[in-house]
Amino acid sequence: MSKPNILFLMCDQFRFDCIAALGNPRIKTPNIDRLVKRGIAFTNAYSTCPVCVPARYTVRTGCEPYTTKCYSNSYMSSVRNTDDTMNGRCGDYLASVMRRRGYYTFGIGKFHTVPDMFEDCGYDVQLNTEEMWSTLEERKKDAYAGYMLREHPEFSHIQQLHGERTNMYYVPQLSPFPPELTVEGFAAAKAVDQLEKAKNAPYFGFVSFVGPHPPCAPPVPYNLLYNPDMMTDPVKGDIETDLMDEQIKWMNHVIWADELNDFDARNLKSRYYAEITYIDDCIGKILDAVEKRPDADNTLICFFSDHGDHLGDHHAWQKESYFEASCHVPFLLSWPKRFNGGIRNDSIVALTDLFAIATGASGDTIVRDGHDVLSQMDGKTEKRDHLFAVYGEPGTATFKTMIRQGDWKYIYMYNGRREQLFNLCDDPNELCNVSDPAKLAEMRALTAAEFAEHGLESMLENGRPKAMEYTERPLFRIHQFDASSGIYDFT
Repeated sequence: MSKPNILFLMCDQFRFDCIAALGNPRIKTPNIDRLVKRGIAFTNAYSTCPVCVPARYTVRTGCEPYTTKCYSNSYMSSVRNTDDTMNGRCGDYLASVMRRRGYYTFGIGKFHTVPDMFEDCGYDVQLNTEEMWSTLEERKKDAYAGYMLREHPEFSHIQQLHGERTNMYYVPQLSPFPPELTVEGFAAAKAVDQLEKAKNAPYFGFVSFVGPHPPCAPPVPYNLLYNPDMMTDPVKGDIETDLMDEQIKWMNHVIWADELNDFDARNLKSRYYAEITYIDDCIGKILDAVEKRPDADNTLICFFSDHGDHLGDHHAWQKESYFEASCHVPFLLSWPKRFNGGIRNDSIVALTDLFAIATGASGDTIVRDGHDVLSQMDGKTEKRDHLFAVYGEPGTATFKTMIRQGDWKYIYMYNGRREQLFNLCDDPNELCNVSDPAKLAEMRALTAAEFAEHGLESMLENGRPKAMEYTERPLFRIHQFDASSGIYDFT
């Protein structure tokens, strides 16, 4: 079989439970449903570090935070002060590997690299569409923002192109642009252009949508697709269990969401769903362009997200926890020439596996920190026994880990040595923190073994995960204004 085309379609902050064909009766996702019918839906897929920057470095490197040294939305300080590089720690980025294998490569959308927001990620064509810009020069350099400045000056008064942030971050909004001029419409159009140009070699494409990351500001007519009264209330457990992770209470306040009620959640969800349906239509344009090509059946499409959004579940907003709403992600593989469609697979997979999937499909598999999913599907490799996940710089109050094994999920928090144990078969909403001494001991031992294996020995004490005295961080509000226009605060 000739080398397949490979297309990664990525969304930001897209929950695992927001696909109609996978069981959500309230949402409309006909084009993502096409992918479900066309391929394999992995129903236990995870973002091992559920926040934008580390999740994206995981995708482009195939490495976990203990290798990338990126445990949150900025590098840990000990790495920033060295000459070590991401490529030095992990190896070449995926796009560079694919280029060497003879692929035409293009990357379009949100990359969220740090500290250089326009870092070269190895593509023949790279068009960044980021969320915010520190200077006017950065705004002009951004593919989408620069296009709007040059081609549509009638919208130059719009300060934040993707919606107002700061106190409006979780307030339902309306895009001021027609559908074809939003960042999602722009990304889809550029992707279609690239698919039409890729004729002399197989292509590796990466299309990364900014949405449905808040602010949730769909364009007309998508804004009126969903009645808030038809949305479900957030799923909440007892406050002690839900807010055991100090990050949640702190983050709620930081992004102005600590006083939102159930109506606010339903209202926001109606616009979040509208964003998803709009992005689904954009994905449909890309899928149509794929299907027009003669090599459509020999095209591997991977659809996934960097993480989810609590949307009020567990009294929480944003991501960065190990509740399912935050770390469980959609993960679809479609390759008609190789796989039958309409398949559900409950194997535990992770974003780290995408590197091995792409390299394996194109030739020699490079696994790095992930798992060889394609070999597993061919019966040549065993399924994962368990998945180890880590967030937060080791030794700081934010450090926490997760073990997912079978039906069980164990969460360990360094801040106060807090623990959560859930049986996801009996309790899929994670409402009951199980007190099972034998199971807890087993999971602690497994966590300690992972620490020892992955260079996290500093987080062990007498053979078990170490703890610090429980501490709450000072609360403050984050201000995210249009710095590219010199706006930094309320006037």
